[in-house]
This record gives sequence, C-alpha cells and structure tokens, in this order.
Amino acid sequence: MQTSPAHAAHHNDREIETLQEFDAVVSSRGTLAGFRVQCVDLTDRTRELLASDATGAVFLGCPMRENAAAKVRADGALVFPPLPGLPFDPYRGHLYRPDELFAALDKGYEETPDALAYAWFQQTKTDGDIYASMLRSVHDDAISDALDELLRGTRVVGVMGGHALGRGTDAYDSAARLGRALARAGFTVATGGGPGAMEAANLGAYAAPYDDTMLHEACELLAGSPSFVPSVTDWARAAFEVRTRWPKGNTSVGIPTWFYGHEPPNAFASHIAKYFANATREDGLLARSNAGVVFLPGAAGTVQEIFDNATPNYYESRGEPTPMVLVNRAHWTERLPTWPLLQALARDRSMESRIALVDRIEEAPEALIRLAHVNES
Repeated sequence: MQTSPAHAAHHNDREIETLQEFDAVVSSRGTLAGFRVQCVDLTDRTRELLASDATGAVFLGCPMRENAAAKVRADGALVFPPLPGLPFDPYRGHLYRPDELFAALDKGYEETPDALAYAWFQQTKTDGDIYASMLRSVHDDAISDALDELLRGTRVVGVMGGHALGRGTDAYDSAARLGRALARAGFTVATGGGPGAMEAANLGAYAAPYDDTMLHEACELLAGSPSFVPSVTDWARAAFEVRTRWPKGNTSVGIPTWFYGHEPPNAFASHIAKYFANATREDGLLARSNAGVVFLPGAAGTVQEIFDNATPNYYESRGEPTPMVLVNRAHWTERLPTWPLLQALARDRSMESRIALVDRIEEAPEALIRLAHVNES
C-alpha cells in the first residue's frame, strides 16, 4: 500500500489528529480558529490553548485542563469531552490496529477491546437509547473519515468470500496466494476483515514481501487452529505467532463489523476499519474498491455483495463501472447460479466488458488487470 495514517493526505487540512500536527499548527499559524482537533491529549498544552484563538474550533474527545477548556469555550469553541467508561473511543482519528483490538488477548479473547465493544453493542442496541445510537454513529463516521484519509490515491481491490473457509484447506491457501499476487501487483487489498477467505486474502497481502516458504509455513502454523470456533483466543494467537515470526508484513485493509460479533476480525489486516453499522460497512467496502472486486465462493453474504456491487455498476451511479471477477465456474453457475443473472443484467451496458468468470483463483489477478485496461480504453 502506498500510504499510511502518518502520511495520509487529509481531505481536510483543518483536521488535527496528532500532537505533532497540533504543535505545527500553533507554531506556524498561531491560531486554532476553525480547526477540528480530534482525539488529541492536550493535557500538557494548556499554555498554547490559553494563548491561541479558538473561535469556531471543535475539540472532539481531547483531554485538557479545566481552565483551558473554559477558555476555548469562551472563545466560542465546541468541546466534546472524552467519554470515560466506554470500551471504544467514538472520536478516534485513525483506524484500528490488530494489536489494539486484541490487546489483553493473553487473558482470553473476552477481555480484549474488540470483545468488550461487542458486549457494549449487545447491551445497547435494543434499548432504544438515543445517546448510545448517537455514539455508534459518531464512531462509524470517524472510522469512515480515517479510512478515506488512508486510502486516498491508492488502487483498492476488494476480495469477498465466505467466513467459514477453514485454515489448512486448499481453498484457504489459494485465497492467500490471491491476496499476495494482488499486493505484489501494486493493489491495496481490502476485505470484510473477518475470518475464512477474508483472513486468507489479508494474510496473502501480509506475505507479499516474503518468499513461498514463508507463506507455506505460515499456512501450516495457522492450520493448527483451523477455525475461530470453538476458541477465538487460540485462533487469534496463531495469527499473532505468524506476525511475530515474520514481522515485516505488507499492509492491507480489513473492514469488519460488530454487527456480526461472533466473527472476530483477523489480525493480518494492518489497518482495521471496524463499524457498528453493517450497512455502512458493506457499502463502504464496495464503494472504496475502486480497482475492482474479486468474489470467491461464498453463500448468502457473498451473493448479496455481488449484487450490491453490480447495482452501482449497472446504473453508473459511482461513475465508470469497476471490474468484477467471480471465481469458480461450478459454484457461480450451478451451486448458486449468480453468474447468468449478472451476465443478463450487464448485457448491452458498459459494465458488460467489466465482468469476468474464471475457474481457478490463480486466473483472477490477470482477469482483474485485463478488465481494468478495458476500463481505461
């Protein structure tokens, strides 16, 4: 991937998301007027806050001394204070990292921030509390903002496939090789961020700098914990063992959801955009796959994603149609005959030249690149 949160081009240069950015703005501009300061600990910046004009500024979840908070409020700034007691930060400025979501894994998955956020979601999603639903919305919007900043200027390929695909299977190993081939071709791999085919594609992207031996040995190591059932703890530990043994992996993106809380996020996506709202997550993943989507064999969820992706391509509501590659002829023509319907939809429309069905997963990267060139011609 060509960019990282530290170097991402902000689509809004009035956002301050780190202490370094705060110091740079104060020293170069001498004012905070109109800025949005997001999730920055300003406890040790009282002098700067007292000396700077904060007219029209917004402080989202920034710890600060009471006299500093009073002063910026008097300037006309909006101050949204940090919210203690929540298992997540609704104002966060960056995407999650695997070690952040899985912190305290040594005590068991139930103690991790990921599991605690899901437990909070379970408690609040049915009680109709406007405050809780607002916090979820603010969090998800912050995640979308961070995701846009991260992916700016990158060519993103989505890889969709079933969560039930087990480690240690030929299909899992093939999906990993697909992720690796896409990463090596210069694409940013984005998945639904969960287990199964999604994990395999993120693992493959992670393995891009390494040789065949590494990927083979990593897949063998992971096969010792083939599924996140019955133990998410064992499943996640195996992934972190791979990361520890081969620490210099390539970057990729996972976009999971707490809506499917029984499915943990995988640890091979370097950047994790985890959402509470599954609809926001589904649409966001497909909308950001600007270089196309590869659909591996899956069930209802993958079928839904195919047509969620086909609809804007059909109407060209996001501009030029993007490539769609379906993998496994028997699966998509016989078991779940999605391909004939997709072909019928595409007929005589510009998306017709941007869809392909391949039998083997090894054919997908070449098909994707071929369809992308059709797109450019």
